Amino acid sequence: METKIPYKVFSGTSSRYLAEKICKSLNCPLGQMNIEHFADGEFSVSYEESIRGYHVFLIQSTFPNADNLMELLLMIDAAKRASAKSIIAVIPYFGWARQDRKDKPRVAIGAKLVADMLSTAGIDRLITMDLHADQIQGFFNVPVDHLYGSTVFIEEMKTWKLDNPVIATPDVGGTKRANSYAKHLNMPMVICYKLRKKANEVSEMKIIGDVTGMDIILVDDIVDTAGTITKAADLMLAQGANSVRSIASHAVMSDPASIRVDQSALTEIVFTDSIPYSKKSEKVKVISVADLFATAILRVCNNESISSLYLI
Repeated sequence: METKIPYKVFSGTSSRYLAEKICKSLNCPLGQMNIEHFADGEFSVSYEESIRGYHVFLIQSTFPNADNLMELLLMIDAAKRASAKSIIAVIPYFGWARQDRKDKPRVAIGAKLVADMLSTAGIDRLITMDLHADQIQGFFNVPVDHLYGSTVFIEEMKTWKLDNPVIATPDVGGTKRANSYAKHLNMPMVICYKLRKKANEVSEMKIIGDVTGMDIILVDDIVDTAGTITKAADLMLAQGANSVRSIASHAVMSDPASIRVDQSALTEIVFTDSIPYSKKSEKVKVISVADLFATAILRVCNNESISSLYLI
């Protein structure tokens, strides 16, 4: 597919692996840029080719540490000062998204702060995938193209050929997401209800629904320490489930997540490559969303609809 407007694709350091795959799908070269680091940890960004009059796509997930976000902000500012026609931030994993509201007094709304910084830096559009909360789209005053990992997950799930598949959510907050899968695939759904004493620590969990003899598919957006999802898998197997698998968009996988997954009742957990997963686990499979983002980039360039990419 040819595009109607000239564009160039650039990448930050931590998302280069994905940017290269996106560019391969687009059949275009990855733009040349230089990121220079100073002794004190400061760094600067420069484009090594002209971007004047181009639509510039900047690929960078903003997972911790904060250098990834700062690098993206500098890329945006440099593109604006280099007379790019438009600047589109492509953020497969939008970090700080779990801080989307004031859930207790005197806390920051980190997702809104990040949105403000990106807007102030000068983006004209955002392309992202599976935000932790859909309302984060409203934090921006520029167009947001919100893609869904279900586009690639559903094709993967079709290869499993399970006898009694059931969609499940590891917590009540993911009920809407799991229900979308259940309705699209015409499957029943069960819910896990959890209580937390503090962040990243589940104190109690109960299952709403019958899992006896069922092949469970746990649906989540982020797996951080894997405490919730492995506890849910173990509980479901203990209550008579036949098998438990999981799909999750973003493999944050902070230690000791990989160990917990290996030691859990999970048969398999499938992530996208929105975040690089470098640790080793025989139960982890990573599938790529490069083609999904490449298609979205082409449709933005050609002013075509993106909604047809949404399966659910």
